[in-house]
Order: sequence, then C-alpha cells, then structure tokens
Amino acid sequence: MSDIFHAQLDWDDQGQPISRSFGDVYFSKASGLEETRYVFLAQNELHRRFKALRAGEVFTIGETGFGTGLNFLCAWQLFEQIAPPESRLHFVSVEKYPLSASDLEKALALWPELACYAHEFLAQYVAVHPGFQRFSLDNGRVILTLLIGDVLDCLPELDARCDAWFLDGFAPAKNPDMWTPALFEQLARLAANNATLATFTCAGFVRRGLTEAGFTMEKVPGFGHKREMLRGSISAAPMLRPAKPWFSRPPLHIGTKTALVIGAGLAGASTAASLAARGWQVTVLERHATPAAEASGNLQGVLYLKLSPHFTPLTRLALSGFGYTRRMLQGLDKTQAWNGCGTIQLAIDPAEEKRQQQLAERLPSALLQRITADEASQLSGVALSQSGLYFPESGWVHPPALCYFLLQHPNITLVTSQEAIRLERSEDQWIAFGNEVLLAKASIVVVASATETAKLVESAQLPLKRIRGQITHLPATPESHSLQCVVCGEGYIAPARSGLHTLGASFDFKRDDLELCAEEHKDNLALLKAISPSLAKALEAEYPDPAVLEGRVAFRCTTPDYLPVVGPVVDANAFRQAFAILGKDARQVPDTPVPWLSNLFVNAGHGSRGLITAPLSGELLAAWLDNEPLPLPRSIAEACHPNRFPLRAVIRGQA
Repeated sequence: MSDIFHAQLDWDDQGQPISRSFGDVYFSKASGLEETRYVFLAQNELHRRFKALRAGEVFTIGETGFGTGLNFLCAWQLFEQIAPPESRLHFVSVEKYPLSASDLEKALALWPELACYAHEFLAQYVAVHPGFQRFSLDNGRVILTLLIGDVLDCLPELDARCDAWFLDGFAPAKNPDMWTPALFEQLARLAANNATLATFTCAGFVRRGLTEAGFTMEKVPGFGHKREMLRGSISAAPMLRPAKPWFSRPPLHIGTKTALVIGAGLAGASTAASLAARGWQVTVLERHATPAAEASGNLQGVLYLKLSPHFTPLTRLALSGFGYTRRMLQGLDKTQAWNGCGTIQLAIDPAEEKRQQQLAERLPSALLQRITADEASQLSGVALSQSGLYFPESGWVHPPALCYFLLQHPNITLVTSQEAIRLERSEDQWIAFGNEVLLAKASIVVVASATETAKLVESAQLPLKRIRGQITHLPATPESHSLQCVVCGEGYIAPARSGLHTLGASFDFKRDDLELCAEEHKDNLALLKAISPSLAKALEAEYPDPAVLEGRVAFRCTTPDYLPVVGPVVDANAFRQAFAILGKDARQVPDTPVPWLSNLFVNAGHGSRGLITAPLSGELLAAWLDNEPLPLPRSIAEACHPNRFPLRAVIRGQA
C-alpha cells in the first residue's frame, strides 16, 4: 500500500509541487500565500471574525483537501496575530493522499514567513495513518484534526459544527469524484449557524449544488488570472434530531469552568491535560502518594498495536490513538521517558501469519512492514526464528514520565494521598468526600480510577473488571544489551532502561493480591523463551532462580468488549425504564428524556492498551464537554460510550 498512500509528487522548475495523480498544482504559481489569504481567509471574513471572538470561544474551520497545509498555516498565523489570547482555533481537514514528511517539509520551505508555524507542525508530523489524526499545537490553543481518507467516507463520520468552510482540493475537472451533491450535503450538515464558505472555483454545477444543499452563494472576483470564484453562507444549520439520543451530547449545567478528575493514572492525567488546555481549572485527586501508582506505574509500557484486518472499532481507535500518543511523546525526553526503537510482532502461528499478511496489504508501510525471520533478527539485534510485522514508529514508554508530563499544566492542581469514597451532587456542583471529609468540589467530575470507577458511579452499573498482571524485571547482561527494539510474541521484552529489561506480562483472572509470584516469573520467562531462546538462555544463565527476580504487579481494568468507557453516564435503572420499548423493537427512538447523571463523566477500561487509548480518550472527553469536533469517527465514539451497556441490557431484555 505504500505506493498509493502518500501523495505522489513532481516538482516544477520553481520548486513547487504538482500532483502526479491529478495533474494539478497545490497552489497558485503566482503566489500561493496570497491566493490562500484572498480566497479562503478574506472571503470567509476571518480577520473580522477572529478579532470578535470572546475569551474561551472556539472558532472551527472545516476544509476539503489539506494538501501541503498552506491554508491551515495561514489561518493559524492570522489567528495568532489578531484573536484574543484565550480564544482557540480548531481546524478540521480531509486528505486522501497525505504528503510524506520529507515532501511536506520541502513544500512548506517555499514560505519562509510561515517557518515558525511549519516547524512546530512538522515536529509533530509523525504516525499520520488512515483515520482521524489529531494534533495539539501552540500549547493546545490550536487543534488540527486530519481525516485521512476519502472525503465522502470521512465527512459522514465527523461530528462537528464548522464556522467556516475552505472548499479546496484539486479542480473539479481534475478531481470530479470529490465535487458531488453528497459532498455539498455534508458541508451543510456540518455547518454551524451563520457559517460561511469559500472556494476558488466558479463552476456552475458547484454553485447550484451548494445552493441546493442550503447555502446562499454568490460570485466574486477571483485571484490572479481567475476571473471569478464562489463564496457563500448558510444562516441556519440543519436541525437534526439525534438518531441515538442516548449517545448525544448531554446538557451541561456549569457555573464556573472547574473540573474534578479522580485518579492520576494515564486516563486521569490525560483527561486533566485536555481539560486544562481548554481553560478548565482542574483538581486531580489521587489516593496514592504519587501519580501513576497503579497500572500506569510500570517501568516500561509498549506502544502495542494489535490490529484487525477487518478494521473493527478497536482497531480504528488504536490507529487514531497511536498517532496522538506518538505525537505527544515528541515533547518528552527520549533517553529515559520513551524510545521510538520500533516493535516487532512475531507471527507465532499460521493464523497470526495470515492476519499480518492481510494487514500489510491494507495499511501503509510507514506504519507496519512484513519482515522475514532474518530481517527480524537483524532489526532486533537478537536471534529470532519467526517472521513478523515491524512497526518502525512504535517502541516503549515510561508511563509515569508521561503522567507527570501531562499533569504539568498550570491549570492543574494535583492532590495526592486523598481517596474519594463518595460523590454527591449539590447546588450544581459535585462534591467528593473521603471518610465524610470534603476533599474537593467542581462543576463537573470525571472518574478515571480504573475498576474503582464502578464503585464511585454505582448507579451507572459499569461492567468493569480487573485482571492481575505481573511483569518481570531482568537486569541486563552484555548479551542482552544487543536487543535494539521491542519484540512481542505471546509476551514481550523491551530493550533495557536504566539497566533493566521489562518482560511480561502475565494474565491472572483469579488472584486478587499484589504479591510477586515466582510462578508468574517462570511463566514470563517461558514467554521470553518462545520469543528468543538464545536471549532467554543468556538471561536465565545469569539469573536462574525466578524466586529472586524483581518485578511489579498491577491490575488491568477491562470491559466485556475490550473497548474503554469514555463519556457521560446515566442512571442505568432509570435508563432501562425510560427505554423499555427497545426490548420489543430496537429500531424505536422514543422521545423520552435521557436520565443523565448531570455533569458526570468517566474515562476507564483501557486494559493493556492505555498508552494508545487513554490520551486520545482525554481529548474525546474534552470534546464532549466543550462541544468541539470529536477526535474520532462518531461511530467509534459511540462504541466507547458508557451508555452502550445499559442500551444492550434493554435490547436483550436483561433486568
């Protein structure tokens, strides 16, 4: 797939990019910068509208055809120059064929005055793969959500309200598949009240199609040699009744923009960071003396992408979450906090080999590559006898470092050694109590305390369960220092960090204690032997007695469908009563109000994938709360919604 995923470019004698596939330029040869400012910024009146924003207000731009990102960088530059400091910009753009990092850098070098914006963007331009890819720029003040795929596949999955549209992309004559009534209908569906639109083309069928979709269109003088172009507006956005009201955005009752997050592991820290970046004053309650004291406290965690070739909701979540986490890690120290050394997943049996082959056929080589046993041995630095998948952008992370990094925002107050036992709602605020002592209060509360979440929001009846996992710490030897990347089979081993390899991890559904177990150390060593007998032999020869090995035990928090629970919650008993009709006919959509637990949210159930799913879930929660574009397809956000469980119970006739 690598030959068709990235844009295939030619470069003219002025060094400007030309699409080989569409035979069209990315921007005006006369002056791409001035063309963007005239066509998209001026005709959408962005100078006036940015300047008029209020503190805390968000302006959302939607775009078809990200291309080189020139339009985005110009909008960002104007926003920074004239918008009030506490306002924010959200830019959503679709791109079927994203440029490679090297081509993007070469193209943007044409515009020296945008260099500071391009530099920050390019520093995060990693792990850009199919699906929704979110970028947080300018300390979270500017958000870019790139939808990588066909515009007519991506826009129907988008949940957003755009204040302005940049209808860009290659010319209708060059790219007729994009300029269709289906596209124009999506632009109207996603438009906010009084949204505007601008496009360089003046084609009659485009003007008529946009008019039929609900826009009021007019011709205005074009840029450069183009005589005319189109601009338009839509006074009232379509009022659509939610197809699934139990997955809608709940009404919020907020006095002050204060939030209480319970739990300072990856889920809690990610949630706090996303809210703080949006101006929330966040208090994080942690029952232990430090953040990341439980499952998020391991010495090394793997950016592990176990994908399905059928692109299940979990796979699509993982593809978006991997990119977001990987970009976030760019801000951490590479020596101790993380290492993008790559990960090899071995083909341990014929079924796994078939899965890997299917994935290699359907996903770009920048994400994963099929490799032989010899190639795996060369990449890893140790003898491996199986073929596999190589993920060059993956590696290991020190989860506590990531948690501390996320909690650094000045809007976050961390309170440790305080356990929330009970939550009460009083006078539009949530109050957290610990043994009858008031610990904190805020307008909204997000519970992110793994399986303890179910206890604090008992009426939501979340089916969270915990699974014991033990990792083994193996002191590195001269032989084991040759390991250059993470290698996974049934278990995994990572290159040494501070002289220790992390090996694991066990799955024990019965034990409920945190004591190290020699038997589980033995099981982990057996997993290592299956990965690389020679590496196992070298390490076991040095440390033959599992009983003396060090390690760590923690509990994974999982759900029955292995997807996290992220979003607002309801009173489950009241939900079943309100929507009992669904037990007879699941196609019904009653008008009954949803029994939301006002201003109460959860972020839990990430299992062993927290490094990939928790940070993006923090963004998802913030989007639910601030009425922003969702960072995931609507269907994936619904698949992670806590209300999926009471809904299934009603449909299945469960009490």
